[in-house]
Amino acid sequence: MADLNADFEAAVANSKKLSQRPDNATLLKIYGLYKQATIGDNAEKKPGFGDMIGRAKWDAWNGFKGTGSDDAKRQYIELIQSLG
Repeated sequence: MADLNADFEAAVANSKKLSQRPDNATLLKIYGLYKQATIGDNAEKKPGFGDMIGRAKWDAWNGFKGTGSDDAKRQYIELIQSLG
């Protein structure tokens, strides 16, 4: 368990040092997995139509609803490693 958390924290640090900026769909997946791993299921109110970025982020996070924290961390680590 401690190794998973250490690997996750390392992946978070590495996500800020990627050689190329990922496309928007990948960025949203990174965001959704991070929120699911650190907070859990999305319980926030969905933003209105005027907030397109907020809605996209909300949808990305909500797409991982039901995914356990450890599983979300593993997926996040794999995604960041694939981009590195």
